[in-house]
Amino acid sequence: MSNPQQLRYSKEHEWLTAAADGVATVGITEHAANALGDVVFVQLPAVGDTVTAGESCGELESTKSVSDLYAPVTGEITAVNEDVVDDPSLVNSAPFEGGWLFKVRVTDEPGDLLSADEYTAFTAG
Repeated sequence: MSNPQQLRYSKEHEWLTAAADGVATVGITEHAANALGDVVFVQLPAVGDTVTAGESCGELESTKSVSDLYAPVTGEITAVNEDVVDDPSLVNSAPFEGGWLFKVRVTDEPGDLLSADEYTAFTAG
């Protein structure tokens, strides 16, 4: 399992891109997708919603369980990935590409986001 170096990670297993023009893309990691099993339903925040770092902002339901989706940063939702809503299996098949979940205009970022190497060590522990 390889975590892309250009991304940052939360301890709740979300990844996010650097904020281009203030907007970051968010998804869940391959580690989380594998732990969940086959994702069958995705509930995402709505465009215009405000999310707060560390708080639940949606749900992922798999054949095994239901898991909260946490916001890795604080900000306003600018886009959601309707492809994932229509085909939740994208979360499993392409967690770092087509399986992204939402875009957020970042207003605050916690100091505890991890680099790829730190996240790899965190998940190995």
